[in-house]
Amino acid sequence: MERAGILKNKLFLYLTEFFAGMSVMAVELGASRLLAPYFSSSQIVWTIIIGTIMIAMALGNIYGGKSADKSPNPDKLYGRILIAACWIALIPVVGKYLILGISALLIFTVSNNFLIIAAFCACMIIFVFPLFLLGTVTPSLVKYTVDSLDDSGRVVGTLGAFNTIGSIIGTFVPTFITIPAVGTSITFLIFAGILIVLSALYFISSHTGKKKVIASALIFVICCGLGYSDSFAFWQKDLTYEGESVYNYLQVSENDSRVVLSTNVLFGVQSVYMKEGGLTGMYYDYAMAAPLMVSDKKPEDMNVLILGMGTGTYATQCKKYYGDMNLEGVEIDEKITELSRKYFSLPEEVKVTTYDGRAFLNAVNEKYDVIMVDAYQDITIPFQMSSTEFFTLVKEHLTENGVMVVNMNMRGSGEGNINQYLSDTIASVFSTVYTADVKGSTNRELFASDNADMLEIFQQNVTTLENQNLQNMMETVSAQSQAYHAGNYLMTDDKAPVELLGMRVIDQLIQDEVAYYKGIYEKEGINGLLNSL
Repeated sequence: MERAGILKNKLFLYLTEFFAGMSVMAVELGASRLLAPYFSSSQIVWTIIIGTIMIAMALGNIYGGKSADKSPNPDKLYGRILIAACWIALIPVVGKYLILGISALLIFTVSNNFLIIAAFCACMIIFVFPLFLLGTVTPSLVKYTVDSLDDSGRVVGTLGAFNTIGSIIGTFVPTFITIPAVGTSITFLIFAGILIVLSALYFISSHTGKKKVIASALIFVICCGLGYSDSFAFWQKDLTYEGESVYNYLQVSENDSRVVLSTNVLFGVQSVYMKEGGLTGMYYDYAMAAPLMVSDKKPEDMNVLILGMGTGTYATQCKKYYGDMNLEGVEIDEKITELSRKYFSLPEEVKVTTYDGRAFLNAVNEKYDVIMVDAYQDITIPFQMSSTEFFTLVKEHLTENGVMVVNMNMRGSGEGNINQYLSDTIASVFSTVYTADVKGSTNRELFASDNADMLEIFQQNVTTLENQNLQNMMETVSAQSQAYHAGNYLMTDDKAPVELLGMRVIDQLIQDEVAYYKGIYEKEGINGLLNSL
């Protein structure tokens, strides 16, 4: 086959393979960030993304090979790349609305596995088609680059190498450069622009496809104007801060009484700061019982470690009510720590280490009177911080009568739910365990120690509190506290199905929330539903 124009230079074909491979991986990572605020960033969602993309690439490979054999015309390949580029550019413009539309349609029809089905449908609709088109690149380029069987191995190997190198760069650049610097939306636009420029170079050199290039350029410019925003919570106005880190989508909002950090649009508050002081009305208030459960030591003399520091709500509240205790936090997301100093008044003397909680414990020898584990967020529960091995490590870093408090953010029901697994696992490590359900929320606080008298000590210390509001709160915790006895639902480093268990709870919570509206829809139809909103 005679090559025309720029295709006479095999380097351009290799560069096409390079940028196609880079764009596929960039879109895959962008997909994870686009979906995470709505469906979580769990292994389940990652599996769905990888699975659907591999399906798209496989189908693209098949179609691309057949198409190249049937009609070996490079115009068709670069036309497909242009279409893929325009589709990718449109994702920041319409992707968020499509996700919400898909979720709204499914939430009234799907009773089980909502997150799985909704995330799968979103991936299929938003990402499969452009990646199917990019999947046609490799077999097509093999057709254009192989001149004879004598050099076919070398040429195909070179194509594979360029694709792999492109994929590597497409993995690192979005994660460490573009997404933290300019956000997910602009990341999609950057790689769409690269593909458009690549295709434009081909069509200009071959003196064909002028209308295709102009149309693609116009679509891209329009998408740049409409899709540049990094806002996921597009229905919310007047946010104090909105942005992305390596790990999270972040938004800070405030009113006259408090400042709130959310890291997931659909699952509520991650941290809170009360401007005028006072209790938060959230699980942090319950967790403040932990220092009062430690015997023979005043709270102001205690060493407290917080795994999953967030913006430091727990540390700030402990400082406020217990005096100058020694507080230390571990937070994996450095950007959250920056926000904690800027918007949440976290005292400068509170040391925060940017690290994984478990890795931190493995690296230090200090012992603490209280260790708070607050690293669970919606369905995203780190398996390495939910196993017997982890809780044993926590125990090793507690003083003799030290107390661990764990915030379990989802209350499940039924045999073998996520809370039962976590509680049984903890109770297999600690001899004494109490739980307290947080009123008005799905949170449950768990207190664990090897001191059998921890509840009695707590109740005695409550009577000595001078702050009446705090005392009332602690009396509520005391009334809510129930002894927990170990069962057989254990999680280990080898087997900790936290995401599947969490998904079941989320499904139930969603169904509970929409049950009211389902009833209206069944009785009054769509008009009645719209009137109730």
